[in-house]
Formats: sequence, C-alpha cells, structure tokens
Amino acid sequence: MITRVAIVGTGLIGASVGLALKASGFQGEIAGWDADAGEAATALRMGALDQALPSAEAVLAPGMADVYVLATPVLAVLDWIERLAPVLLAGQLVTDVGSTKAEISALAAQRFAGSGKTGPGKAAFLPGHPMAGKESGGAARAEATLFRGATWLFTPLNAAPSPLETEWRALVAGFGAQTLDLAPARHDELCAWVSHLPQMAATALAGLLEETFAGDAAGMAALQAMGGRALGEMTRLGASPYSMWRDVALTNTVPLAATLLALEQQLAHLRENLRTPELRNEFAAANRFRARRG
Repeated sequence: MITRVAIVGTGLIGASVGLALKASGFQGEIAGWDADAGEAATALRMGALDQALPSAEAVLAPGMADVYVLATPVLAVLDWIERLAPVLLAGQLVTDVGSTKAEISALAAQRFAGSGKTGPGKAAFLPGHPMAGKESGGAARAEATLFRGATWLFTPLNAAPSPLETEWRALVAGFGAQTLDLAPARHDELCAWVSHLPQMAATALAGLLEETFAGDAAGMAALQAMGGRALGEMTRLGASPYSMWRDVALTNTVPLAATLLALEQQLAHLRENLRTPELRNEFAAANRFRARRG
C-alpha cells in the first residue's frame, strides 16, 4: 500500500502531482526535493508537499518512500535511475514523467526488476508521461486539475505489474487522467508528431519573428498590435524552457528529425502551390484532421 510518495523535481508537473494526490483523497505523506530550493519551498507553501527534503542525499535514505516520482527533465531522470537503483528494494516503485521513453525504459530495464538481469530484491520501475503542461513551468503555476482529461502514457517494463504499479495507476486515474500503454519506441514516434514537432515549429516561428523585427521597433510594435489569436496560439509554445526541450531533442533525435523533415517538405509543397488548385487539397486535408478532433 502506498503511504509515502517522494517527488523529485517540484516544478509545474511535480507540484501538480502533489496537489492532484491531495485533491483526489490520498491520505499518505508527500515529500519532495528540487535542485532549486525555492521551487520546493513554493510547492510546500502551496500544499503540494508535506515535507521539503533538505538534500538530494535525503531522497536516497533507506525507506524514504513507497513510490518515487521523477518529475525532472529526461537527462536528470536517467541520472536518478542510476542513483536510486542501488538503494531501493522490492516493495518500492519508481515512476517518471519524462517526455521521451526509449532511453528511460531501456536503462530502467537494466537497473530495476523485470529485465531478466536483476535479482528478486530489486524495486520496480513504471515509465510514465502525462500529456499535460503549460508553456512555462514552475511550482507557482501548478494546479491540482492539470491532469484532468489528459492522457497519461505508460511504457511498462513488466507484463505482470507489481501491486504498487497497479495502485499508482489507480491514483493517476483519480487525478481525472485517461491512461494508455504504448511500447517505448511507439511512444517516442507518436510524441514526436503530437508534441515535439509542434514545439519546434512554434520555436522556429517565434524565433524568426524575433530575428526579423527585433531591430525594427515600429515594425515590432505594429506586429504585436496586429497579432491576434492566431499569432498567440502559434507562438505560445515559444515561451517553453530550453532545458526541458534540449533533453527531448537529445533523447528523441531520430523521430523528431524525421517529423521536422516531413514538415519542411510540406511547407515547400505549400510554397510551390500557392497559385494552384493543390492548395485547396491541402486545406481540405487539414480540415479533415481538425474534424476528427471534434
């Protein structure tokens, strides 16, 4: 039974996990640590945590928690896998919220129970990824309802889940999220299309506008005055932090590069057909896709 959760990384997602646990009726204790002590203090003040741990070493103390939630960028998740695996035992569970899953799942399969290379005394690992967030992070922006109606993806290592894995899935469902299991490679392929490509496209557009108009004060002022909902929606993700997306690019390079190339080709096709009937076909295809989303 899960009676104590440790959240490593208490920014937007980590603090929202703590708030969602409390809001869904979790009666256990929630401890948290963040490399930025200010983030942990904010999460504690908001009620997302019952205790802010004083150091990374405190996270590694024997029996610190039943479930450890790694709510950090992907490269830090990989580092914490290496740090936690030697000190955790059977009856404990580690899960994460990383935006890519192939490298995380591969390393976790080597270090935790279920890979065939680890003994019976190892803790379990359940790779996860909530498809929720905001264009900018921080504990101050956390919400108990952040995951309501969102899809929480899992790439499980074990065909037969441990009791704690089953209980954690039930807690996630209590957040109001829908869960979906995928193979790690499939997860990364699909996320490249639905999440990583939109981020890179928004970054490219926002960056292009900045580079084009930064030296033209009048033009920038007019651009901001003229830009309505379309500009706001298309560039909103341009506020996203580099630190997180650097890790996505480094750990999902091949699928992301493939989607970027496909988008480049599609844009070239549009450019070449601005004055032909083919442009209508492209709009029709786009309209059909939007209709599928309701």
